[in-house]
Amino acid sequence: MRIALDAMGGDFAPDAIVQGAILASHNLPEDAEIVLIGQEEVVRECLQKHGSTSSRISIVAASQVIHMGEHPTKALTQKPDSSISKGYQLLKLKDVDAFCSAGNTGAMLVGAMFSVKAVEGVLRPAIVGFVPKLNGSTGIFLDVGANAECKPEVLEQFGELGSVYAINVLEIENPKVGLMNLGEEEGKGTVILQAAHQLLKNNKSLNFIGNIEGRDLFNDKADVIVCDGYIGNVILKLSESIYDILLSKNIADPYFDKFNYEAVGGSPILGINGNAIIGHGVSSPTATCNMLHLAYQMAKSGITEQIQKTFSA
Repeated sequence: MRIALDAMGGDFAPDAIVQGAILASHNLPEDAEIVLIGQEEVVRECLQKHGSTSSRISIVAASQVIHMGEHPTKALTQKPDSSISKGYQLLKLKDVDAFCSAGNTGAMLVGAMFSVKAVEGVLRPAIVGFVPKLNGSTGIFLDVGANAECKPEVLEQFGELGSVYAINVLEIENPKVGLMNLGEEEGKGTVILQAAHQLLKNNKSLNFIGNIEGRDLFNDKADVIVCDGYIGNVILKLSESIYDILLSKNIADPYFDKFNYEAVGGSPILGINGNAIIGHGVSSPTATCNMLHLAYQMAKSGITEQIQKTFSA
């Protein structure tokens, strides 16, 4: 199991990213190897600085860096030897089983579409967000930012992608799928949401339970919550702010600790031919470590192959 990590991506890269890789090298399963991608001398100096001599960490040289503010398509075209470009090259060639980066989100999405590409039959790949449930379980919602506007058919596919993930990675049997809307009644919402409701309702492969409202996000009404990337991103950032507010008021609670972005570490891109995870731009060593654990779980579950199988049927 080889997991590639963009050592140059993130506000605190490469130091925080390399530290996260070192942490993960101590507690990932024995069959896991971490491949750091970046400017070799810089990455090697970081490893030496933090005293790592782990044989489970290797380096792949990439001379260029795509910075946070750069235009994704231009940057990928003009910087073919960037750490993000090199990561996707390795993923496409199956030299690694997963690729993680806390770098430029747009470049991660565009890079996925240019290199490993979308699974045949998938209209729009989606980014997944995680929802800590009050009963102790974990749910997911998608999309959380890749597709601000979605046609009904795309929303239906999000239900399918999310279900495959919930079954294979979260090990939820027959996951309940809900459509985020402004009311539970079937006729509520925009024309697009009404049409999506009918498609989800008539999809026999899904356990669709109907519309859900914002108040249902953290209960056990739905395991997979479908929404467009605009709404999903608002929900994601709002959830993250709850943790920050409680922290500022010195309120500690084990449940709300799960709202901390570090707890999961990243958001998978679903619907592409490979396992790719986007980390938070401010990723810390802990977040990076948890992102690598998430990548390991995805690769071990065979989620990409399961999605390919689902959409080839």
